[in-house]
Amino acid sequence: MTSLKALSLRSNGINGSQTALQGLCKLKNLQELDLSDNGFEGSVSPCLGNLTSLRALDLSKNRFSGNLDSSLFAGLMKLEFLSLSHNVFQTFPPISSFAKHSKLEVLDLICGNNTLLLESEDQTWVPSFQLKVFRLSSCILKTGSIPSFLHYQHDLRVVDLSNSSLEEDFPTWLMKNNTRLEELNLKNNSLTGYFHLPYRPNIFTSAIDISNNLLQGQMPSNISVSLPNLMFLNVSRNSFEGSIPSFGGMRKLLFLDLSNNLFTGGIPEDLAMGCPSLEYLILSKNDLHGQMFPRVSNLPSLRHLELDDNHFSGKIPDLSNSSGLERLYVSHNSISGKLPGWIGNMSNLAALVMPNNSLEGPIPVEFCSLDALELLDLSNNNLSGSLPSCFSPSLLIHVHLQENHLTGPLTKAFTRSMDLATLDIRNNNLSGGIPDWISMFSGLSILLLKGNHFQGKIPYQLCQLSKITILDLSYNSLSGHIPSCLNKIQFRTGFRSGKFSIISYFPSPGFSSYLYHSQHIELSQVNVNSYPIAYDKAMAEFTTKNRTDFYKGNFLYSMTGIDLSSNKLTGAIPPEIGNLSQVHALNLSHNILTGPIPAAFSGLKSIESLDLSYNNLTGTIPGELTELTNLAVFSVAYNNLSGKIPEMTAQFGTFLENSYVGNPYLCGSLLRKNCSRAEEEAEIEEGEKGLTDRDIFYVSFGASYVVVLLGVAAVLYINGGWRKKWFHVIDVLITCCCNFVMHLVGKFSG
Repeated sequence: MTSLKALSLRSNGINGSQTALQGLCKLKNLQELDLSDNGFEGSVSPCLGNLTSLRALDLSKNRFSGNLDSSLFAGLMKLEFLSLSHNVFQTFPPISSFAKHSKLEVLDLICGNNTLLLESEDQTWVPSFQLKVFRLSSCILKTGSIPSFLHYQHDLRVVDLSNSSLEEDFPTWLMKNNTRLEELNLKNNSLTGYFHLPYRPNIFTSAIDISNNLLQGQMPSNISVSLPNLMFLNVSRNSFEGSIPSFGGMRKLLFLDLSNNLFTGGIPEDLAMGCPSLEYLILSKNDLHGQMFPRVSNLPSLRHLELDDNHFSGKIPDLSNSSGLERLYVSHNSISGKLPGWIGNMSNLAALVMPNNSLEGPIPVEFCSLDALELLDLSNNNLSGSLPSCFSPSLLIHVHLQENHLTGPLTKAFTRSMDLATLDIRNNNLSGGIPDWISMFSGLSILLLKGNHFQGKIPYQLCQLSKITILDLSYNSLSGHIPSCLNKIQFRTGFRSGKFSIISYFPSPGFSSYLYHSQHIELSQVNVNSYPIAYDKAMAEFTTKNRTDFYKGNFLYSMTGIDLSSNKLTGAIPPEIGNLSQVHALNLSHNILTGPIPAAFSGLKSIESLDLSYNNLTGTIPGELTELTNLAVFSVAYNNLSGKIPEMTAQFGTFLENSYVGNPYLCGSLLRKNCSRAEEEAEIEEGEKGLTDRDIFYVSFGASYVVVLLGVAAVLYINGGWRKKWFHVIDVLITCCCNFVMHLVGKFSG
């Protein structure tokens, strides 16, 4: 096909090395070649340098590797579009290699996860090209500075220098020189100094991300004038201070993230009134105070409001004008008052997160209308009353109501929430029994009922929760035996307990990505981080290894545990518990358990913390427990165990005396007690116990005999008639006995 001018093989999953490209190298008239998003690997075939008619070359999203030589591009003088992003090249030639490529408009080199080195630049060269798109993200720049050739660029539309270890002052000149700049991404560097904007308004700029740098000082007060058409602004994770500047009149603003800075004061009214298109407002982790939100607001498009970790106070203002609100985060503030009923009218609300405030009163019955709710976190407040039985959002995944004052039984709330993965209602005043219907939550992974007043037996229906990873029923008043069927739960690690989407980085679905004006095929550059990312919002507080920690992310996925401590459980420990080979923590302490420690516990191959203290366990400590090579914390203190403690090998060589204290008949060198002497003491103690019991019997019998005699004497003394009858009976008995004795004497003497 010697006349072929354009060839696109984009996104076909084609594999192969440079030899697979040999045929393409014969297409001398080829002007546009798109091989992106395939599986090509190895070095780029040098014969591509013979395609001197190429205007556009896209090799992105493959597995090309090796060192890119400048000779490859030396003959491609007609190049306008060059994209090499998302490969695994080791080095890239200096950009000065393209100094004579006068037609070059797009140079795209996003390194991704590899550590590509960009050769140092010659400071004296002046480019003959004027780029429109320049992406050099996630690479290692040897100089740590912005490439100097950018000082000569005046027509840039998109600049991405994110994740490039830049260490210099913020490049105000970059925005000043390029008056048509649309998108600027400098996030995740070490830029210092102040964020200044040109005095001349730039009507083209739509997105700026300078997050996670070392910028300081105040935000530009003229931002709404300088960038009137701004749609996306992220300045989070810097050290900006002072009050939030005026954003009034920025009618196109969609996304604003000022979080993780040092802003003070309150939220400006013009921000709440003058940005009608605003969908995402993120102000968390600052030093903001006052009313949580201006009393009057007009944000009809608001979908995501995040005000966590500030000092807002007062009551929750009416946000019913933002009827499309999907996520509301207000944790770690000083919000007081009751939960407003208007929240129940937010039909799109997927996340309501308000922990660590001073909210009080009951959970409103209007919350029963929140059928789109996926995440509810009202923990660490002063909420009271019972859970509304009608509250059962069908999409609910995570529930955190711990550390409140909720009362009453666990009503039939959540019965329609079939996707429930986390139920955390620890440390309330809930009572009654654990309901049998809890077994309907087939996807439940985290069940935390600790610190309530639950009574009765542990229902066997819990054994049907096959995806449980953490079960905490401690500090209640549960009684009866431990269900042996708990071994049916696998307690497997790595189980994800449900996904919940949160915003991560959002510059572009609504923005105009740069489109190369091709004659034949489409070659576009869209920001690779342009969509929200789904994270697992599951978390759990659990006590293991004698400390209480919050687990989330990968730490949570690798954690499994059972805590039944501080209840009134009786009977023997079921040997079947030893089949839970993936459990990392088991706590049965502070109960009334009896019988021996099952030797089957040697099957707890993943156990790291085993606490059986403060029970009435008897017998010896099974030697098989020394096979538990992951065991870090072990306690059988304050039981009635006897015999020799396990050999101090492997993990058992790390345990101290306090693991065994309170068992007077345990012996071993660690306890400084000779085992033969301990056995003698136990036998003597047993004998003394038997003697003491016999003495007690005699004393009790004698005392009872005396009491009976005294009682009879007292009755005879008081009642004269009974006394005469009593003496008459005695006379008759004496006479009979004498006659019988005389008869026997006469018989034997004869």
